Amino acid sequence: MAQPPDLTLYNERMEPDRLLDPLIGAFDRALRAVFAPARARRPVPGSAELPDLSERERRTSAALMRINHAGEVAAQALYHGQAFVARSGATRDLLVRAAREETDHLAWCEARLTELDARPSVLNPLWYAGSFAIGVLAAALGDRASLAFVVETERQVEGHLGSHLARLPADDTRSRAIVEAMRTDEVAHGAMARAAGAGSLPPPVRTLMRYVSGVMTGTAYWV
Repeated sequence: MAQPPDLTLYNERMEPDRLLDPLIGAFDRALRAVFAPARARRPVPGSAELPDLSERERRTSAALMRINHAGEVAAQALYHGQAFVARSGATRDLLVRAAREETDHLAWCEARLTELDARPSVLNPLWYAGSFAIGVLAAALGDRASLAFVVETERQVEGHLGSHLARLPADDTRSRAIVEAMRTDEVAHGAMARAAGAGSLPPPVRTLMRYVSGVMTGTAYWV
């Protein structure tokens, strides 16, 4: 009776291909987040009628929405980095689901920048790369630490969006509606991470996160 073929060597040769699949997927997601137009599943919040803004108001709104867009690029990268090394399938699914919802925010900010005749931050590839690395490091500490990072990130983002609502021109109802909808989603993401078993981050880490966020927002306002 013929012996079945020995597939050991074949399987060993295939192993690198299986290891490359997650890397290829991560690279594809990065290209889509940074260079491809984002596609929203939900319509852009607010009235379709665009507000009539002065040139000064337009510049202010454009700068703040550029920050928000850069923040959403960074949020995509954080979630992608965390999902890349998540230890449990449940945590990975939670992170991927949150990233999909953040894609709406990215598309909304892109649309509003176009309406304001403004461009995104030219440093978006840098924001993505740095945030992806931070996400990987956070997730490498374990799922509880990774989820705690989500909670703190969303808490800080909620604060930033609240400050933008105070700074946006009162007549820019379109931008304000987008920011308010984004803030609602960020609160939900933080609550979702807490319910999934998030731990707590030490104060020095939270301080470092605020510092890094401040560098990004301060730069993206202009560049």
